[in-house]
Amino acid sequence: MTRRFGAFAAIAALALSLFTTPVAQAHELPATIPLPNGFMPEGIEIGGHTAYLGSRADGSLYRINLLDGKGEFFSKGPGAGSASLGLKLDDRGRLFVSGAASGQARIVDARTGAVIKTYQLTTAASTFINDVILTDDAAWFTDTRAPVLYKLPLGRHGSLPDQSVTVPLTGTGLPTAVFGNGIVTSPDGKSLLVVADGKLLKVDPRTGATTLTDLGGETLTNGDGLLRQGSTLYVVQNRLNTIAKFALDRTGSSGKLLKKATDPRFDVPTTVAPFAGRLYLPNARFSSPQTPDTTFNVIAVPRF
Repeated sequence: MTRRFGAFAAIAALALSLFTTPVAQAHELPATIPLPNGFMPEGIEIGGHTAYLGSRADGSLYRINLLDGKGEFFSKGPGAGSASLGLKLDDRGRLFVSGAASGQARIVDARTGAVIKTYQLTTAASTFINDVILTDDAAWFTDTRAPVLYKLPLGRHGSLPDQSVTVPLTGTGLPTAVFGNGIVTSPDGKSLLVVADGKLLKVDPRTGATTLTDLGGETLTNGDGLLRQGSTLYVVQNRLNTIAKFALDRTGSSGKLLKKATDPRFDVPTTVAPFAGRLYLPNARFSSPQTPDTTFNVIAVPRF
């Protein structure tokens, strides 16, 4: 009897350890992760336990093992004056990268860092390709300086197109200066949601027809990166050092503010990505000198 009880206790202890170990490990994950001096981060994407970030300094890409905080450069950027902003990873291990003032989008192998393809989305003198979202059949890029979205239609098995498509935004209430920053899909997947000039825009991807999402009077001042999980929308308000959490309706036509959160470690965070019950945000430090010696980091806060 004693032997059986001992065996049962051992099995129970093992089962308990299987349930409790991941929680303990999550608490041990580094909460502040340094980036190389002068890196100048903006976008962040997480796949598995790897975070990917782009540099505003030269467009280089950097990845971090979130389990231990160790990082490395894995893709050399185009050079000084170039930038890599919004990033999205697909299930084929390709990073879609927004190219800021270059007017370009790059597709990069997330394992090797090799550039698979580069698209010149626009040749306009004033452009700023800011963020990107992936849907089942396309990659969509925003332009902070033009009322358009750029579409890369994806073919069978995710095949890349020969060229991009420009979709003009139309409708009343469109911003007049800052046109597009962060972008996500609506909960029902039928529309695109774009933060622009303190507003949340709902865009019909077929036509570009745009309406304003009713946020109950809330203004998204300094709205930057967006993260949607189910019907929950997180909005990073960069210079306010704040994350706002909204509950959206199914179509993305309306939303209700649930909570705002900040952290003393925030120093103008720009974008956000989830991992292990946390939200990870790079500090862009726009209010500080942007020099080769300026320090930068990624901050993790509990998801709320």
